Amino acid sequence: MIALTGTPGTGKTTIAEELRKKYNVLDLNTFIKENGLLENFDDSRDTHDVDIKKLKKKLAHTSYDFCDGHLSHFLGCEMIIVIRCNPSILYERLKKRGYSESKILENVQAEALDVILCESVDTGRIVIELDNTDVNTNTLISQLEDAVADGHEKYAPGTVNWGEEMVKWF
Repeated sequence: MIALTGTPGTGKTTIAEELRKKYNVLDLNTFIKENGLLENFDDSRDTHDVDIKKLKKKLAHTSYDFCDGHLSHFLGCEMIIVIRCNPSILYERLKKRGYSESKILENVQAEALDVILCESVDTGRIVIELDNTDVNTNTLISQLEDAVADGHEKYAPGTVNWGEEMVKWF
């Protein structure tokens, strides 16, 4: 299974919808809800906690090509694809979703600091980094398939840099 991860709002779900035309793709958020894996609600972060060990155990007997979700990089997948988005664009996307200002800021700062990318690299797995800021879905799918088919060095971690965005969000 290949993890499709990234900060909320970067475009994982849109990409997963397109991938479903050719591949078996797990919607991790739906799987978590349907299997009763949502735990305590964290008011300060406006989200539920998820026990990754319980999640891994539930997933042990499933088979998918891709796993779509911002926690998928914690699941021991063979390869991790991190979808990235410019923090200023991400801010607008999350605002349209109706996220609270504090939740938007937490996610935009996480994107600017490469949090999910760093967590993914720390797994020791092959990591692909794709920028979804201003490309269409078909282009991104082509890049993803190219990277998976052994073009991953072309999309190695560090190809996306939001350093110039840092000043805006901290």
